[in-house]
Amino acid sequence: MAVRTYAAPPTPWSKSLAEPQIDETAYVHSFSNIIGDVFVGANVMIAPGTSIRADEGGSFYISAGTTIQDGVVIHGLEGGQVVGDDQQNYAVWIGKNTSITHMTLIHGPAYIGDDCFIGFRSTVFNARIGNGCIVMMHALVQDVEIPPGKYVPSGALITSQHLADRLPDVQDEDRQFAQHIVVCNEALRTGYQCAEDEACIAPIHQENRQKSHSNGKAQGDSVVVPNDSPAIGSHLSSSHKSYSSMSLSTGLTPDVKTQVRQLLAQGYRIGAEYADERRFRTSSWKSASVHSERESEVLSALEATLAEHAGEYVRLIGIDPKAKRRVTEEIIQKPGDKPATVASTSTASRASNSTPPSRDYSSTSGASTGNGIDLKQKVRQLLAQGCRIGAEYADERRFRTSSWKSAASIHSERDSEVVKALEALLAEHAGEYVRLIGIDPKAKRRVSEEIIQKPGDKGQAQASRPSAESNGNGSDYYRPSYTSKTAEPSTPQNGTSLNRDTIEQVRQLLSQGYKIGTEHADKRRFRTGSWQTCSPIESNQVSDVINGLEGCMAEHSNEYVRLIGIDTKAKRRVLETIIQQPS
Repeated sequence: MAVRTYAAPPTPWSKSLAEPQIDETAYVHSFSNIIGDVFVGANVMIAPGTSIRADEGGSFYISAGTTIQDGVVIHGLEGGQVVGDDQQNYAVWIGKNTSITHMTLIHGPAYIGDDCFIGFRSTVFNARIGNGCIVMMHALVQDVEIPPGKYVPSGALITSQHLADRLPDVQDEDRQFAQHIVVCNEALRTGYQCAEDEACIAPIHQENRQKSHSNGKAQGDSVVVPNDSPAIGSHLSSSHKSYSSMSLSTGLTPDVKTQVRQLLAQGYRIGAEYADERRFRTSSWKSASVHSERESEVLSALEATLAEHAGEYVRLIGIDPKAKRRVTEEIIQKPGDKPATVASTSTASRASNSTPPSRDYSSTSGASTGNGIDLKQKVRQLLAQGCRIGAEYADERRFRTSSWKSAASIHSERDSEVVKALEALLAEHAGEYVRLIGIDPKAKRRVSEEIIQKPGDKGQAQASRPSAESNGNGSDYYRPSYTSKTAEPSTPQNGTSLNRDTIEQVRQLLSQGYKIGTEHADKRRFRTGSWQTCSPIESNQVSDVINGLEGCMAEHSNEYVRLIGIDTKAKRRVLETIIQQPS
């Protein structure tokens, strides 16, 4: 039973603190801490290191069959209440047969329904989670109500209702994973209860002593297994065949190997992620292991990832370890891709000693960026995959806050015209970050984001500034999306300062059929990415939208405000950009 030899610390709430009510069939580890009006139902397991404190927010209810794993913290705020299934008010309600896993924080007011799974190190605060939901690892669920049977991906920040409403449904494989955890928890509870029952644990100790004695005898004799042992030989043979098959069926293209080499040469780390088609649609990627900084080991790890996840999406990640930011994300395998031919060892060795591509891209035939990335080759690859090309730019301040601005749309599908447009953009935004975007037009998703220019890059051609009206071929895809950075702000309306860049951005989004939304956050919420939604802007008229934006800015004058571009058909955000900062 839990250790309760000391009372709760002296607080205004501890004077009339009720005692926990724990069902006799529940197991509560002695190294857990339960304080206040907590009801623990039948067959509940509370593991060591948990802290369940109903000393401020009111009573807690933990229903039958639920498991509270190691390190979980459950607490509540004074005055915060939810309605439980018995129609009574509680600070925290946890339903039946729910798993609250390691290091999770449940802070009331919070309601978690029956048969839920809350993943490791996730946080639930001021939220209702319906029956049968699965919240994966390191997620934040705050200020929302999640409908029953929904899936929250790892690392997700679900802090506004429209994000909660767009969550995917739980799939069978997710239920199997959650059920596996439940089975493990039941075995743990049985084991803990047995360990405290001498009649149950004595036979197990006796069996272990007998095994230890027999093993000691065996260790005194040498056991020699012949090299031609049929069992071992067949195992090695099958293992070798499996590895050989893997090596022949997977591989990295020369372009990907070159990109890996370039990223490592720039001091970046390499990572990888994979996703099946369902997870790809919800952008719920899983991380693969690539720990080395040596080129040969990185390539081997990537090839192993491709082999292990054949038939799935795999993407290459370039990571700046100093800034702790991703500098590139590129899909290197898709379901249905044909096996790539693996270069021989000698070929790879020669490639590793070759010189990097030229950085002079003054001519279209050899275009490359200041980062040493062959621009034309990259564009050709994306176009060959059926992708459209886009670009974004950001000064150093916007780069730190990930507030990229969209460049003028590139409508052409000819690689020479696309490269010319990108060269003009690099020249126009010299001294800023520029990144290349690969867009899958069918799935309406980005498949690649790669920085092709950074402040201070050398060897970049100063291309002549293109005409704002035409590129000479009758196409207007050179037209800048925004006025220059020195443009004067528009005349303030209602005491706000929407500038011309933002107004032009609004016009472009509306002309493309997108809707406009706004969100705000104070400094604390901004640091944690916990944005709150402003009043919806229903109109598609530019003047109405601008008034709505300025109204949100005026109402939250000392907070961050960001503009949201929303594709209503795909139910996806196409743009997030900060338009106001405190002071």
